[in-house]
Amino acid sequence: VQLQASGGGLVQAGGSQRLSCSASGRTFSNNAVAWFRQAPGKEREFVASISWTGSGTVYSDSVKGRFTISRSRTKNTVYLQMDSLKSEDTAVYYCAAALRSVAGKERQEYRYWGQGTLVTVSS
Repeated sequence: VQLQASGGGLVQAGGSQRLSCSASGRTFSNNAVAWFRQAPGKEREFVASISWTGSGTVYSDSVKGRFTISRSRTKNTVYLQMDSLKSEDTAVYYCAAALRSVAGKERQEYRYWGQGTLVTVSS
């Protein structure tokens, strides 16, 4: 599975941005998908994940209540809606797909990774 993350850009604090993760080469098939992010000088951290059915979602404490992960199986795409953005949300955002239908917060659970898209939040 090749993943393509898109939708990054420059946004003001308090604003919103929606990221998309699309699969090419093959469709998502029984894959949980997650978003991670990496800020300059920091380790890559978990942001949110969604199960294959879409019924299960997990969020990091830092984004809970502000970000929403969703997926469209017909469009073969996973979204990350980011609201009430803060300067500390500035990072490169990566999407990743697991081999299982449900996955958690650990990087090693995810087999396939996209190239990342930069989100910059200006204060």
